[in-house]
Amino acid sequence: MTASSALPGPHAPTLDLGGRTALVTGAAGGIGRACALRLAAAGAKVRAVDRDAAGLDALADRSAGLAGTVEPLVLDLTDLDAAEHAAAGTDVLVNNAGLQLVRPIEEFPPEVFHTVLTVMLEAPFRLIRGALPHMYGQGWGRIVNVSSVHGLRASAYKAAYVAAKHGLEGLSKTAALEGAPHGVTSNCVNPAYVRTPLVERQITDQALAHGIPEERVVSEVLLQDSALKRLIEPEEVAEAVAYLCGPQASFVTGTSLVLDGGWTAH
Repeated sequence: MTASSALPGPHAPTLDLGGRTALVTGAAGGIGRACALRLAAAGAKVRAVDRDAAGLDALADRSAGLAGTVEPLVLDLTDLDAAEHAAAGTDVLVNNAGLQLVRPIEEFPPEVFHTVLTVMLEAPFRLIRGALPHMYGQGWGRIVNVSSVHGLRASAYKAAYVAAKHGLEGLSKTAALEGAPHGVTSNCVNPAYVRTPLVERQITDQALAHGIPEERVVSEVLLQDSALKRLIEPEEVAEAVAYLCGPQASFVTGTSLVLDGGWTAH
């Protein structure tokens, strides 16, 4: 086979997850909702996990007519035993759920720090732990951890979020090394600021922390380090997740797919 013949052509394989079960956390909105819909469109049976029951019902309604299905599962990820149990039998695991608080370290509530790390680091560990026996048994699995540019870089006033995302990067790499002999890949997707309720809710906190009006937060804080001066759409992140689940990415593992508009090019 020549180098040119190995390149994807007009008949390159598309994502077909028919017969596969996917679990997406934080699925009621934002990136999680986009991922759930994208994987269902590829034929997956999607377990949509969130504590927002109304949001999950709306997601299920939006999924009508897709090749796959969306099954809402109301679950608080601080219930770690329940999270691990929910991941049993999963072929594709998307760890997406997150929360944010913007405060200086000396003012950061310890209980919030604990909750952030529980939801964004310990719960992914338990979900991976619950999913791996099935993945290993069939010799195939895809773990996609929705990290962030903050898994690679730090920003002031985000101690818990940055710590959790940096930890998720390490967890993902460890899962990749252990999973490789079993046909299981593990990767991170690292977007900069995405147009989601999580980002919208932190604008007030960012304004207070930086001492600037709210209308200046997007341009002067959120997009300051990005060469591309716009927010990312959730659907763009979902396409990156879908790529990592597809046949084109079977040799991609233990890495971070960065969608940061040039932030880390500095």
